[in-house]
Order: sequence, then C-alpha cells, then structure tokens
Amino acid sequence: MTLGLAERQGNLLDDLTRFCDETLAESSVYALLHRERDALFPDEFFADLFSDRGRRSVPPSVVATVMVLQRLDCLSDREATERYSFDARWRYATGVGGYDAGGWTGFAHTVLVDMRERLRRSDRRDRVFEVALQAASAAGLVGRQRVLDSTPLYDAVATMDTITLVRSALRNLLGLADAELEAQLRAVCTSGDDYASSAKPQIDWSDAAEREALIDSRATDAFACLAVLDGRQLAPAVDHAAQLVATVVGQDLTEGEDGIFRIARRVAADRVISTVDPEARHGHKTAARGFDGYKGHVGIDPDSEIITATTVTAGNASDASAAEDLIADLLKDTTTAGADRDDDRAKVYGDAAYGSGAFQKALEDNDIDSGCKTAPPSSPTGGLFSKDRFNVDLKAGTVSCPGNVTTPITRANAEGVARFATACGDCPLPPSAPPR
Repeated sequence: MTLGLAERQGNLLDDLTRFCDETLAESSVYALLHRERDALFPDEFFADLFSDRGRRSVPPSVVATVMVLQRLDCLSDREATERYSFDARWRYATGVGGYDAGGWTGFAHTVLVDMRERLRRSDRRDRVFEVALQAASAAGLVGRQRVLDSTPLYDAVATMDTITLVRSALRNLLGLADAELEAQLRAVCTSGDDYASSAKPQIDWSDAAEREALIDSRATDAFACLAVLDGRQLAPAVDHAAQLVATVVGQDLTEGEDGIFRIARRVAADRVISTVDPEARHGHKTAARGFDGYKGHVGIDPDSEIITATTVTAGNASDASAAEDLIADLLKDTTTAGADRDDDRAKVYGDAAYGSGAFQKALEDNDIDSGCKTAPPSSPTGGLFSKDRFNVDLKAGTVSCPGNVTTPITRANAEGVARFATACGDCPLPPSAPPR
C-alpha cells in the first residue's frame, strides 16, 4: 500500500468548512486540528509506514486526526469512523470538508486497526502521542509536576495448570519444527501422547498415582525434546518455542530423589501462566485484589490533566519499576534544577507503591521533589523482625538487633551477612515488641 496524500488546497466554496469557521470557537479542539493538522500530522510524517507499491491509503493525516478525536471521546473504532462520516466537526477537523468537496466520504473501521499495527511495527510507534504532547507543552499546558498511577490490564487468555502448560508448549514446539526435526522430537517422546489435542488426557483425576504418572511422563518428554535441541542452531520461532518449554517445566516441576518429576511445592517468582500469551503474569493491585495480565502505568500533569507518559509491564511488576520511564522528561530536563520558587521545581506524586528506596534516590539525585509516600517496611513471615528494626552501622561493620545484641558483618561476594543465631534462642523479645 502506498502513501495517500490529503488535499492541501482548501475549497473556499465548501459549505461545511464555512459553517464550522463561523460557528466553532477558535479554542475548540476541532478548530485547532483544522488549523494545525498539516503541521502536527503531515502525511510525509508517516511515509516510512508505507511502500511504493499498491493502492493509495487513506491519508495518514486524516487517520491520525480521527485517532486523536477517538481518544478524546473514548470511542470504539466503529463509533469513530461513524462519527467521521456523519459529524460535521470531525470532517472539519480532518480537513476533508463536505460530502461534495471531493474528500474521503468515509472509510472502514479496519483502517484504524491497520494504522495502529503499522505504527506498532515501526521504530516510532508513539509518534502521534509525542506530537500531541509537544503541542501541549508548547502551549504551556504541561508543567513540571507529575502524578503517577497504574491499573490492571486484564488478559483474555485462560490461566493454564501445569499439565496444560507443558502439553501446550510441546504441541507448539512440534508444530513449528520442520518435518525432519519433528520426527526426531517425536521419536524421543515415550508417553504415547501425540500432543495433537488441547484436551486434557483421559485419566482418573482422583487417583494420585495416575496424576503423578501423567506429570512425570510429560515432563520426561519435555526434557527429552530439549536434549535433542541442545546445542543446535534453530530458527527463531523454534528457538522461542524451545525456550518456552524449558520455562514451563523449570518453573513448575522438580525431580525427586527417585528420579520422578513432580509438581514443585512452590510458586515461581515470574511464573508463566499461559502459553497463548507467555508474557502475561499473575498480578496484585492490592493484597486482596488479584488479576491475570499486565499493568498499565501512566504519568499525568496534575494541573491540565494531560497524560505525559504511558508504559505497560507484566502484571507482577512493581509500580516503582516503571516509575522512571514515566518521568523520563523530568530526568532529562535540567533547566530549572535547584530552582528556588516552588512552582519552578519538579515534583512527583504517587502512593506508597512508588515509594521504593531506589526511586526515591533517583528523585533526590535529579533534584526532583518527592510527593511519593515511602513504602512501609514489611515484616518477614515466620514471626521475624523487619529490617527497619535493626541498626546497621556500615562504617563500623556491625548490626545491632532489637534486643541490643551486636554482631559483625561478614562479607562474601560483595554481600554482607550478619548472623544472630547464637543469641536468638535466648531472646526475650516477641516479634511485636516495640523498639528500644
């Protein structure tokens, strides 16, 4: 598909354009886009997304303007294309004019899908957002304060149990291998499972011995296939599938002293929950509210409520891990570092999820005021004291516990360890005892 170009020579006799010129406020978003569309989203700005063969596309400047208005009005793709076809303000903003002006009367909602996919595959996938943000900044609408927050993005895929994960990963590997490699892989699979169906094997699931045999046989198949592939130069898709097999058997299974593979009595820290979407994770927005999928993170200017940055992480990532990406513009901007006036200083607000030590230090190092609550220390399980109850003296190389017992810090591999084992047995303090 080749690059389509919008008509830049306006029709002075177009009734729709003249009507909107006379009735819309100059400060409206429709008038702004009508005036500045060619400066903000020129068709040539999207030239790298198209080839020099095929039919012409809907002009990207028109599609980009529709995408901006779609987000402002929170519309679906179908609703946005209908609004473009029948709302005079949208046609005015996109510069196509009335229905007898020779402009694009309408286009299918799949054009928006196609444009997003072209942007996703490009080197500058956020270009429309970046241009809009630059325009807002140039208009003085974006200051040096940010509010950070996140929200769960629920994944539509079903969470898989261990046996379904292993079988699905093997089925994917066998399907991607060429005929010769597939034959070699099937030759080492001894369970009798052809891995053709996604349905669970027919066994007596109430029988623990049958469940154990099922898990062991499929795990044996998986490790046998990985042994065949070990050291080989594989196609990227096959290599990715093999890594997924290794991941799912490694995270959920353990080999006993008797050589039998069983489900491990633990939960892997970064556990894959589905082979359909291997990047989705179990997440928790709060201790009581769990979800499966991803986290969407956003940075907002609190005065104008303009979104200044967004990013997506796995569902199990902490909010603070994405915080620096959300304030990248503040970290790069040194124009008002050390400013005396409060309204000139950069400041970041967030809840305790953003109050990690690493992020608070990053703010301090860049002379950015922190409005983030410091994350409260969490007590370890098993009735132990939390770290803030200990007095760590790095200069003296010692640590004092809540019972006023001091022990030296021993170092190995650049990590320090303090041991209180000899004193813990006689300690009279319960875990809930106040500091002294």
